[in-house]
Amino acid sequence: MGRIVPVSLAILGLAIAAFVRPSLVASAPSSSSAEVGQSTGTHTALDEADGVIPDGVAVSVFDEGLPAVGKLDPDLLDALRRAATDAEPDGVGLRVNSGWRSAEYQQQLLQDAVVEYGSQEEAARWVATAETSAHVSGEAVDIGPFDAAAWLSEHGAAYGLCQTYSNESWHYELRPDAVDDGCPPMYADPTEDPRMQP
Repeated sequence: MGRIVPVSLAILGLAIAAFVRPSLVASAPSSSSAEVGQSTGTHTALDEADGVIPDGVAVSVFDEGLPAVGKLDPDLLDALRRAATDAEPDGVGLRVNSGWRSAEYQQQLLQDAVVEYGSQEEAARWVATAETSAHVSGEAVDIGPFDAAAWLSEHGAAYGLCQTYSNESWHYELRPDAVDDGCPPMYADPTEDPRMQP
């Protein structure tokens, strides 16, 4: 029996995620300001200043004028830009589906997830609290489209960019030790991450 290489596993994971949660793979958590408050009707004033990236807008890792990109941790942003530059000759464009988020935006995403999934416990598998989210601290980025996430899954460790959760193939954080040691094992979802505990 042949050896399964990490790329095959990453692509399989992305395919499974696309089948199970197509809306999450297609756009990760990025919503236009008009959509952010629709499910609960409680907050509609969120916009680009909160890190919102409108649906359908392709945002480059070089678009630092947008807070979602410009407020990312400088080391994370540098690693992303080096990866994006190296991915380009392969015909792959890394896009930011979601980057830095304000605490208000993160709270709205969590409230929307509770409505969508029916409980705080199930929502926690997909969306962190504003107090624990690596997006709020600027230390996480959601990458798309599919080919970009797959490219980063294969090559990201060389830049210290690691997928953190196996249920979120688009979510990357900076792990500088990965350059020498490879990425650490992923958590199944955010509920297994000790940083997400109150």
